[in-house]
Amino acid sequence: MIRQKQLVTPLGPVTVASDGVALTGLWFTDQHYYGSTLPAKAPTGELPVFDQVATWLTAYFAGQHPTVTFPVQPTGTALREAVWSVLRTIPYGETVTYRELATRVTPMIGHNPGARAMGNAVGHNPISLVIPCHRVIGQTGDLVGYAGGLTRKKALLTLEGCRFEGSDRVVLEKN
Repeated sequence: MIRQKQLVTPLGPVTVASDGVALTGLWFTDQHYYGSTLPAKAPTGELPVFDQVATWLTAYFAGQHPTVTFPVQPTGTALREAVWSVLRTIPYGETVTYRELATRVTPMIGHNPGARAMGNAVGHNPISLVIPCHRVIGQTGDLVGYAGGLTRKKALLTLEGCRFEGSDRVVLEKN
């Protein structure tokens, strides 16, 4: 049975969901696709994973680089699950473009799904922050698309140490 709980973050309240073992959802309460995998009448409750997520969120918003040590189980189409798997490999403080993301997903699904499909999959990520969809940016560094809003996306990337030129373009640093 899926349970839910609301937690408070510096960027607004989030709802977390779990099947009793793994984290199955984490949404800002005002984001697009809020509760997309949350059953309509999921009861609230306490679960050990909620305490672990709360600890992780506290460390994350304190500017630490916390490791996800609790189980995470998003559910979606094969394409979306492949995208979310790749998102989890983007290191703290780094970004990738939608094109780079598509390139990384291609071997997993056998074809290049293109940037539009990447945007759709990223936008429907049911476990915000923990699956770091905020680290995906436009080809030239522009902040584009974030279900939690571009203001939050910029705040998250700033917290992680990304630099900006102008108000909405990440400075792309090539090694």
